[in-house]
Amino acid sequence: MHPAFWAWRNARRAFAKCGNFEGWPGCGPGARAWEGHGEQGNEGGFGGGSGLGVRRPLRFLVHKLDLDEGQVTELARILNELKTERAQAEVDRQRTMGMFADALVGETFDTAKAGEAGGQRVHTAERLRDSVINALKQIHAILKPDQRVRLAYLIRTGTLAL
Repeated sequence: MHPAFWAWRNARRAFAKCGNFEGWPGCGPGARAWEGHGEQGNEGGFGGGSGLGVRRPLRFLVHKLDLDEGQVTELARILNELKTERAQAEVDRQRTMGMFADALVGETFDTAKAGEAGGQRVHTAERLRDSVINALKQIHAILKPDQRVRLAYLIRTGTLAL
């Protein structure tokens, strides 16, 4: 790659404290300086497994739905709760994977342990389903009718995944 590309790519790191660069994205009053050498975690989607982050979907929805300050605060809280529930679901998934593996280790297949792991997965899926429905209900309550139509369109077209 051309050396200029690397200089451009690392510019955010060089000017992390923003200084006189308040026009740059992420700089200015109330903005946090860039924190690391790469994006931490997977915050790319609105849903889909444990990859639900809060910052990017929130920014996207603020832009697309023209949310006011009160709506932004509430939506951030709702998305944070949903993110926490998805993270717990990922922990449960890892635990059930271990239980399935334990069922295979013995001389004979441990049907009871595999059944318990399967039951745990069903319970986790139901809890996650309830969390998503509750989040959608809360989002519906804070949005105006035209914002609900735009959000429904984003979900229907696959721009946002739940």
